[in-house]
Amino acid sequence: MLTQLKINNYALIDNLEVFFTEGMTCITGETGAGKSIILGGLSLVLGKRANLSSLLDPDKKCVVEATFEVSTYQLKGLFDKLAVDYDSNTILRREILPQGKSRAFINDTPVSLSNLELISKRLLDIHSQTDTQILLENEYQFQVLDALANNQSDIEDYFNILIDYKKTIKDYDYLLSTQSRFKESLELKQFLFDELDLFGLELGMYEKFEEKLASLSHVDYLKITMDEVIQLLESESIGIVDQLFRLRNLSNGLFEKSNQFSFFKERIHNLTLESEDVLEECKRQIENLEVNPNELEVLTKKIDLLNALFQKHKVNSVEELMEIHKGLKQDIQQTVNLDASLEDLYHTQINQERLLEEFAKSISEKRHRAVSILEDELKSLVGKMGMQDAAFKIKLSSSEKYLSNGKDDLYFLFSANTGVDFKLLKKVASGGELSRIMLAIKVVLSRYKKLQTLVFDEIDTGVSGKISDSIAEIMVSLSKKLQVLTITHLPQVAAKGSDHFKVQKVIFEGKTFTRLNKLDKDERIQEIAMMLSGNQITPTAIAHAKQLMN
Repeated sequence: MLTQLKINNYALIDNLEVFFTEGMTCITGETGAGKSIILGGLSLVLGKRANLSSLLDPDKKCVVEATFEVSTYQLKGLFDKLAVDYDSNTILRREILPQGKSRAFINDTPVSLSNLELISKRLLDIHSQTDTQILLENEYQFQVLDALANNQSDIEDYFNILIDYKKTIKDYDYLLSTQSRFKESLELKQFLFDELDLFGLELGMYEKFEEKLASLSHVDYLKITMDEVIQLLESESIGIVDQLFRLRNLSNGLFEKSNQFSFFKERIHNLTLESEDVLEECKRQIENLEVNPNELEVLTKKIDLLNALFQKHKVNSVEELMEIHKGLKQDIQQTVNLDASLEDLYHTQINQERLLEEFAKSISEKRHRAVSILEDELKSLVGKMGMQDAAFKIKLSSSEKYLSNGKDDLYFLFSANTGVDFKLLKKVASGGELSRIMLAIKVVLSRYKKLQTLVFDEIDTGVSGKISDSIAEIMVSLSKKLQVLTITHLPQVAAKGSDHFKVQKVIFEGKTFTRLNKLDKDERIQEIAMMLSGNQITPTAIAHAKQLMN
């Protein structure tokens, strides 16, 4: 509930500080005294738009600060989500700077106006005759009916599934279009993949092909040259191998005579072994050299094909071709995987639709059971407020679409007089009727959910007499479950408040200011008597005022 309100430098308010209690607080005052100014200041902590012209002193900042006791509202989770310090006595503050900037704070933590509004609307609800237009909105009508039907949990579960369901449909449509694009090019990709796959690409294969091709292309020259090399190595008497054998024998003789020639013996021995290895390798190589025109032709074709693949894919190496081959394989596999993914999404969608139907059915059944309760309670309450012949008819029809709160369309119908056809509330209800209907709805809602502090701004305008008494009684009954602040011109309502404040204009040092003063019992009697009789307070008005207060 609202426990304290401070307003500084706003409109005609230089400095205001007021404390509020539980129950119903009445605020009265003459027209133009500044009741709307107080509401305007209070609306700033609700995140409403600020105006520099509202500054009493344009050189100073305007500060509006409202303190709320919030322990019963279960807002800790929301505070944590917004990264705002939680306190059971929460302070909402709005500052309007002379430069035109606006700042908002919750418990001294700077917040955006949207976050200020998100918190404040859970704490305070201001209603005037113009604000009753929300009653005409289908979303609000659903909120009222669902509160009676105790549908909050089901609607939350339904809505979460609906979010997932819409995402599933979006993902399915995207994959379907992707699959369509992929399938258009799948045949070409499969051909290119098979072409590269058939070639059996390996790193370094192009270099090996070139090396083999060079060997086959010069086989005659290679054979003649290798023959000559072998002759030089193994020719008797003059061959390099024979000469090294003779040299090795000489080195052995030298070593036998003197150890100083050990290095000579070892090195000559190594040269001999190496020459023998070279000779054997030459013989093996020459045996492998043969004229093979078929192999030469095959090898030439392979190199030509590789060069053609390089040109087709605009690359310069086998390694790049292998990367393309890998990418084509992934694309083809992705197309195959898309079929499986689409199948999974289809079954997910079917399952989500089943759950949505189950929740929507449960929500709708509870709504249908709550309809007659709401119709009867509203008829009874507005009847006490002078609308004895008024009646309500709430119709539900099944929608083909998954709406945000189920699959029902709601029609809130109203008839103000007996024998008059029911029509949509928004088309036939007057402003005064809407005010009383809104009050009745708040009374009904208070029985089913925890409501925020309610501020009624002259919603009792246009009624009098017995109806005024009834409205006052209804407000009192409502204030037993939540805090009610009402700005009123009705003495019957003002007399029922647990607290009574009067808005007045005062002149100080040549300037006009608005003040909000709490009245004691005698002052209340005087104020209510004045409301009854006008500016001239009579003994009869005093007696009537006392009677009203009792």
